[in-house]
Order: sequence, then C-alpha cells, then structure tokens
Amino acid sequence: MSSVTLAAGVRANLLALQQTSTQQELVQNRLATGKKVNSALDNPNSYFTAAALNDRGQDLTNLLDDMGQAVQTLKAADEGIQAITKLAEAAKAKANQALASSSATDRETYASEYNKLLGQIEDIAEDSGYKGKNLLKGDDLKVIFNERTSSAQNFLTISGIDYTDSTITRASSGLELTDITSGDWTLGTTGDAAIGTAIDSINGALSQLRVQSATFGTNLSSVQIRQDYTKSFVNTLQSGADKLTLADQNEEGAKLLALNTRQQLSSTALSFASQADQNVLRLLG
Repeated sequence: MSSVTLAAGVRANLLALQQTSTQQELVQNRLATGKKVNSALDNPNSYFTAAALNDRGQDLTNLLDDMGQAVQTLKAADEGIQAITKLAEAAKAKANQALASSSATDRETYASEYNKLLGQIEDIAEDSGYKGKNLLKGDDLKVIFNERTSSAQNFLTISGIDYTDSTITRASSGLELTDITSGDWTLGTTGDAAIGTAIDSINGALSQLRVQSATFGTNLSSVQIRQDYTKSFVNTLQSGADKLTLADQNEEGAKLLALNTRQQLSSTALSFASQADQNVLRLLG
C-alpha cells in the first residue's frame, strides 16, 4: 500500500499543531504537580541538587524528633528536681520542728516523718525517667544535632546524677541523705547534735539540687536553641530545593492559555492549508 503524501503547507501546520500539543502536556503536568522539574530528564542539575537538599533536610528532621525527645527527658528530670527540692525543704522543716520540740515522743514522730520524706525523694528520683532514660538515676543523655557526628561540636552529652541508691535504705547517694535511726533525735545535747547534722545535710542537698537544676536548665536551653536553629535550617534547605523545582503557577497558567490560543490558530491554519486539496476535488467533480 502506497503512503499518503501530504502537501507541504498541511505538513508544516500539522507539525506546529503536534508541537503545541506536546507543550500543552508539559505545561499541564507542571500545573498538576506544581513542579517544573519532576524528573532528571527535565533538568538533571536542578533535580539532583534539589534531591540532595531535600535528603539532608529529611535527615535533620529525623534528628529534630530525637531533640524533641531529649527536651522531654530534661523536662522530666527538672520536674523531678523541683519536687525533690520541695520534699527536702519539708524534711528540713521537720528537723527544725524536732530541734524546737521538748518532747521525746514528738521528736520520734518528727524523725519518722523525716524518713518518710526521704523515701519520697528516692521514689520521685526513680519515677523521673522518660522513655527508659532517667537523668536522676545516673543515666547519661546524648543529643545529636546534625548528621556529622564525628565532631564533638555536633552533639551534646548530658551527664545524669544518681539520686537513688538501692543499697541504702531510703537514702539518696547523690544527695547524701540517710534515714534517722530510732533514738537518734532524743532530748539532750546528743539528739540536738544529730538533728543539726541532719539539717546540715539537708542544706547541702538543697544547694546541690539548685546547682543541678541550673545545669539541666542550661542543657535544656542549649538543646532548644539548636532545635529552633535546625527547624529554621531545614526550612532553608527545603526552600532552596523548591526554588530549583517548583513551577510558577501564574506563569504556567499564562503559557497554557497562550498554547490553547496557538492550538486554535494552528487548527485553523491546517484547515486553510487542506483547502488546496479540496479544490482539486471540486475540479474533478
């Protein structure tokens, strides 16, 4: 079967119509996806550069989740310290009450209440963990700030402190507080001295708690600052990737409108070009 021969004018207009249709598909795809670069075929340099930026942004986003959990761990420890501080102050108040008391029975009662408060201190320290990490039980916390972990500047190690010690009944090895043995807070010089020693221990514990709270507060601020910075930097990376790949919707919409007009004109031109062949048919008729 012989091929169909098209007139030069018809072929030229048909080619223009095909090219316009191809461009329309491209513009419609950009409008549908919102991107001018959807694959490496569109623009290899922009595509792979944007992919690298997005990959790093995703890596940092994953680290942001870990930073957020570290913040919660620090908050749990700080809340524990605040509660322990209140208990230590209450224990100091009991010791002062015992020192001011002139009743041996009352002193025994105050000593018992003092011991119960120490027990609560240990219990709170035990309960101050978050997701298996307890800074008040001697656990350390490592917070990674970016994917380059080889440098010590890119992570922070927060040292925990042990405010519990299961080998000492109702005592905190970190705070060096111990139970009062029955008969220690008796009336007289010996009992008064024992109470004074307990008060000194409580004062030392309170000073340590304040220092440790300040240390955790500094660590928390550092993590939160790096967290905010990382969020901002991830946004910068993603914005940079978008500038390489995202399409201007207004521009693409204008292009589509122009292409639709061109398609209509090309169709009209093709109709005019085909009239020459139609004139031949009229002559034959």
